Amino acid sequence: MKFSNHNKVSLLFAGLLFASTIFVSCDAEKSENSGSESNIAELNVNLDMNLQTMESFGASDAWQCNFIGKNWPADKRNKLADLLFSKEFDADGNPKGIGLSLWRFNIGAGSAEQGDASDITDEWRRSECFTTDGVSYNMNKQAGQVWFMKAARERGVEKLLAFANSAPVYLTQNGKAHASIKEFYNLKEGKMPELADFWATSLDKLKTEHGLTIDYVSPFNEPQYEWDGSGQEGSPATNANIYSFVNVLSPKLESKGLAAQIVVGEGGAYEPLYKTVVGKESRSNQIDYFFATNSAKKITGLSNVKKTISGHSYWQAWPLSEMISSRQAAASRIQSVGGVSLWSSEYCVLESPGTAELPGGAGAGRDLGMSLALWTARIINTDIAIGGVTSWQWWTAISRGDYKDGLIHVDDGASNGAGNADYCKNDGYIRDSKTLWALGNYSLFVKPGMVRVQIPTIDNATAVNDVMVTAYKDAATKKLVIVAVNISKSAKAYKLNLAGGALADNKFTPYTTSETSNLKKGAAVDAANLQIPAKSVVTFVGTYN
Repeated sequence: MKFSNHNKVSLLFAGLLFASTIFVSCDAEKSENSGSESNIAELNVNLDMNLQTMESFGASDAWQCNFIGKNWPADKRNKLADLLFSKEFDADGNPKGIGLSLWRFNIGAGSAEQGDASDITDEWRRSECFTTDGVSYNMNKQAGQVWFMKAARERGVEKLLAFANSAPVYLTQNGKAHASIKEFYNLKEGKMPELADFWATSLDKLKTEHGLTIDYVSPFNEPQYEWDGSGQEGSPATNANIYSFVNVLSPKLESKGLAAQIVVGEGGAYEPLYKTVVGKESRSNQIDYFFATNSAKKITGLSNVKKTISGHSYWQAWPLSEMISSRQAAASRIQSVGGVSLWSSEYCVLESPGTAELPGGAGAGRDLGMSLALWTARIINTDIAIGGVTSWQWWTAISRGDYKDGLIHVDDGASNGAGNADYCKNDGYIRDSKTLWALGNYSLFVKPGMVRVQIPTIDNATAVNDVMVTAYKDAATKKLVIVAVNISKSAKAYKLNLAGGALADNKFTPYTTSETSNLKKGAAVDAANLQIPAKSVVTFVGTYN
């Protein structure tokens, strides 16, 4: 995650963007003037038209989970875990949590052991490391984060991902977990084998000592940034740095019998995935660099490498025309190489769209309400429907700050957040957000392996201020899930026309997130009259035959 101003990227395909802007503008006008409209629109879903296969929905433990998972009372820790991971329903059929299917574990570099000498000013953003020398390991480190991983597994979370912001400090050039060099990875010369040993040994010991099998490894995070400040652990890295390390790490994992797959990318935005970014040429065009058929640096032939590249949804979420065009460009590049999936692996609000669009404006100031939930749901829908992403992941699951960066916020009951290191370190109040539940409209129901299917009557690229809809099927269980995001101020109604199958009993069960509901179960509704309240996210669940 990058807390800084970011120059807006140059826009691609000017004609396309102009058209997208017109569509968005017209859609906004239509939304404002359709409050009394009572027509029922056609919603055509074609079960025979398969799109991408969904893999997961996730969030990250950085950085709050270490203190909270280690120090907070057990009942509150379990409440937090239930909200994030539970797939259970209460006696009324309402969800207990959002059933995430992926959990991101930030494997630390050792800035916490350095204390103030780490140069990282916020104690909560320093992280422990399992080893200080690469020889002896203390797997009692990062105890709070390990607790959350175990809680995730106990509640059925399918995948665990370990990601790093920096190499361990004993291996870095400057002895710090932040960089002091530009562009290149902060690692001592010739130390890639030792870095690979750290990864392989840490994963092996997590498995043998904690019973935790890590499914994915992401060694580089937002390599386009310099990470030369005091905000957090981090390091730049060139594509060549990443390529070299993947070639060292892959056989190390294999030699230890670890099935964890390496994922690359974690681009600070979508842009470096699909184009050359001026000034960051060696950290650009990552889709082609790592996966194009004619690339000399193609990594698809390596074992333990997943054919996936990930970008972060920051910065290119506003204006809406740019959100659409960037996803279109990324999807186009992915399709050109073939056989590679695209992930959106991090997001919280960093943009400054203005208070008219998002009350409170940019990231500062927490928002537990529907404004942020709808803003986020629109990005999720766009990433999936336009970008074709197969996994969508939020940034930090739990926040202690007065910022739009948490699915769940914690506080002391007197203020919305604090910089004081002792603030909520040992206890606090839990505040679930509408954004949590809106993500749950996807994560609880769209499970790994479900296939998105076509809705010919919905153009999600032109509906970003109206009603956006995606549909998913589970061929094994015959479950059909439809997720609708209504940004507009008017309720909308749809009649389902299902091709390729028949809806059982012609009924759906709706689950609604709105100003008054948190993923609340409703009474079964007829498929000929699917109601989408204004400013809401609704998931319809049914079965087909």
